[in-house]
Amino acid sequence: MTIQRSTLRRFAFSTFLMTLPLNAAFAQDTAVADRLKAALAAQGVEISWTGVTGDNSSMVLQGVAVKPAAEKETLPIGDVKLEGVTEANGGYQIATVTTSAFERSQDGVTLDLSPFVIHDVTVPAEGATGPVGSLMMYKSAELSNMTVKVADKTAFSMDGLAIEITPPAEGKAMEFSGTTEKFNADLTLVDDPKSKEVIDALGYQNISGNFALAGTWQPSDGKMELSKYDISVDNAGTFGMTFDLGGYTLDFIKSLQEMQKKLAAQPEGADNSAQGMAMLGLMQQLSFSGASIRFDDDSLTNKVLDYVGKQQGMSGKDIANQAKAIVPFGMAQLNNPELTAEVTAAVSKYLDDPQSLEISAEPPAAVPFALIMAGAMANPLDLPKTLGVTVKANED
Repeated sequence: MTIQRSTLRRFAFSTFLMTLPLNAAFAQDTAVADRLKAALAAQGVEISWTGVTGDNSSMVLQGVAVKPAAEKETLPIGDVKLEGVTEANGGYQIATVTTSAFERSQDGVTLDLSPFVIHDVTVPAEGATGPVGSLMMYKSAELSNMTVKVADKTAFSMDGLAIEITPPAEGKAMEFSGTTEKFNADLTLVDDPKSKEVIDALGYQNISGNFALAGTWQPSDGKMELSKYDISVDNAGTFGMTFDLGGYTLDFIKSLQEMQKKLAAQPEGADNSAQGMAMLGLMQQLSFSGASIRFDDDSLTNKVLDYVGKQQGMSGKDIANQAKAIVPFGMAQLNNPELTAEVTAAVSKYLDDPQSLEISAEPPAAVPFALIMAGAMANPLDLPKTLGVTVKANED
């Protein structure tokens, strides 16, 4: 299943738009419309519509089109219904925003989305202040179904996406979470012969699973913590990651949006090296407090060991023993005996009894990205020490 990068990019763009606080467009007079456009522009999104029907409490925006700062093309998303519209603190409170069902096809790939429903949307008043006073927010949203088809076959589907957000208040951080009931993927559509051979050997022609994330964001100091980002595949395992960053402030976000606008305005094939350097400079405003990558096994590891062993006329256990013997030599080049011993012990423990394997980085204090980048260029072998890298197996 070969899909051009441009196609995937546009579909990712489409899905992203559906997960915005729908940048709700609620206007029946020029003043409200102008305020709406200004608020959305401040968040890096352009929006337009062809007409508005209804009354002050319930309306339909017809022919809505949106374009985030990082995109060159506007995306038509159809009609958007707004219910329970009331004035609030000089702005607007919308009980429910509902998009139309969405379909987009390109290069033999079709994306179908059920209506996206967003609850308790807040549109700020002009000149609103506070950590997030100028931002449009929402409290929950759901998408019943998303389907990606290649020709007439369903390559991927997802059901029951639910998002919950607790806006920041009284100095507390914003909390967010997201889950799916299930997803399914048909890997028989993969057309690379080598990949197809591995998929068939492992028995993963059709996979199913679920997704969950959770985290917090403190707008006052820009502390962003992703405490959960888990992708679980039935009868395979769960891949999870976390991170803890500082400096992700509103000013940083606005600077990032401005940079994205400049990149989007560049013609195809233009030299973006200056913008790339500017992006590196912007990233130096961030700091690193921690991160982790974890895999919880659910039979995948032994299946892979048995497959590799069969390819070499050996058993899976023999392959595991080979791997355990190779790890110390591979780690030796880091010139970090303590980490080498830790990794060797963790890998051996995991391969003997595959349960979980986790790589984490927890420096004693937040490390500026500028220092990480400088260390990566000057002495990359010291980075594991700087970042406090550890590896452990079969631990909760």
